[in-house]
Amino acid sequence: MVVKPAARGMKPQGQAYKDKSKPADIRQSNINAAKAVSDAIRTSLGPRGMDKMIQAGNGEVTITNDGATILKQMNVIHPAAKMLVELSRAQDVEAGDGTTSVVVVAGALLEAVEKLLQMGIHPTAISDAFQKCSAKAVDILTEMSRPIELSDRESLIKSASTSLNSKVVSQHSSQLAPIAVEAVLKVTEPGHESGVDLKNVKIIRSLGGTIDDTELIDGLVFTQRSCGVNGPKRVEKAKIGLIQFCISAPKTDMDHSVIVSDYAAMDRVLKEERAYILNIVKQIKKAGCNVLLVQKSILRDAVSDLALHFLDKIKVMVVKDIEREDIEFVCKTLNCRPIASLDHFLPEHLVNADLVEEVSSGTSKFVKVTGIQNMGKTVSIVVRGSNKLVLEEADRSLHDALCVVRCLVKKRAQIAGGGAPEIEMALQLAAHAQTLEGVDAYCFRAFANALEVIPSTLAENAGLNPIATVTELRNRHAQGEKNAGINVRKGAITDILAENVVQPLLVSTSSITLASETVRSILKIDDIINTMQ
Repeated sequence: MVVKPAARGMKPQGQAYKDKSKPADIRQSNINAAKAVSDAIRTSLGPRGMDKMIQAGNGEVTITNDGATILKQMNVIHPAAKMLVELSRAQDVEAGDGTTSVVVVAGALLEAVEKLLQMGIHPTAISDAFQKCSAKAVDILTEMSRPIELSDRESLIKSASTSLNSKVVSQHSSQLAPIAVEAVLKVTEPGHESGVDLKNVKIIRSLGGTIDDTELIDGLVFTQRSCGVNGPKRVEKAKIGLIQFCISAPKTDMDHSVIVSDYAAMDRVLKEERAYILNIVKQIKKAGCNVLLVQKSILRDAVSDLALHFLDKIKVMVVKDIEREDIEFVCKTLNCRPIASLDHFLPEHLVNADLVEEVSSGTSKFVKVTGIQNMGKTVSIVVRGSNKLVLEEADRSLHDALCVVRCLVKKRAQIAGGGAPEIEMALQLAAHAQTLEGVDAYCFRAFANALEVIPSTLAENAGLNPIATVTELRNRHAQGEKNAGINVRKGAITDILAENVVQPLLVSTSSITLASETVRSILKIDDIINTMQ
């Protein structure tokens, strides 16, 4: 092949910008992948939303309409779609509720972005305008909200009910909502309202019975049963000791086997073992302990059969195999420290309680401790359900309700639900767009239109005509009815506050902020690079 001399030194023209369409293609691919995730869970939004049945590889089945749970278990491969899964998780951590709506809003915003990009607007300009939009939207929401007091339990219960109404257990919301409110208020420390830790609310699942049998226990519940055969099953005026040492014959440090050749030596070994255990049991009796909680041991039996026999004789109730991760919760509830060695097993390290009893619940039995002196700020909820799927969904729904109450404790303001805040934001942002000029005006209008996806989806899922419903809703808001929303029960538009459909301000503000942040991140990506690993 002959190369012409003139062409040798020449650089091919436009080499640097050979593939100008690539960033646009990558952006389009990211937007399509994220929209696909958003569309997948759109149908499960709202009180009339559908549930999803998730089948894991091992044959486990989960039925839920909680956005965070669906996305967590979904097998998502595309990196941009994974960002929406992270978004839903972030909303779950921040607010605990609104995990479906945050993804639906993000999907609608991405659709708006797509149209803006086709108009030839630069991604950075869209991104900056969206940041202003979300700040303005949060201001509109704050203006709409109404403050509440923690003493106003009715308002708290209304918010928790609204959260439960979109779940499988919606018909039991009148019972579960007060339980959620009571639980959060019990673990709230005065002066530290912003740091309500839901780890202090322990939810215990118990198969059998119905969701109506769910109860809040102001005390401590162990899922284990008491292990003594002839020991007491009910102890009044209990003195409780929480121990981390074992009441069984000691083992060698390394895995040795001891060979005993004659009977005399064998007798001596058994005698020693008996004396060793008897000594521990005597110390327990001397301290006046009558309920013994034993931490699970990995190396050997926490309590040997011989020890159980002796403890039964001195009428001590034994609950063994308490998990290591539960020890912290038990200590917090009983307001005590675990006893790590026999020398520290003294009367002053024991905890007093009015009653410790073994109660049967459905097919299982558990130990309940009530009337604890100087009890810590913790509470236990025993959730009942007829089958495993209902039980798991009740647990998740209750967790969402607890999070909603926590949001109200953190930020004491409520807003109407039923698509009312979204339409109000859309109207005010569209009005604000009229006052702007240039690219911002287009972006504000697109952002405003995208927010209408929530009322539109609510109407669609409830079997109403989405276009007619949203038009009517927009009309009512334009006339100044700020709290007009979609009433899915009546299939009409009514004042949603009168229907007690309310949600915490924090849920809505965090969903708008997080959704727009995610959309901006996706928008800024113009290439996907694979690493060598």
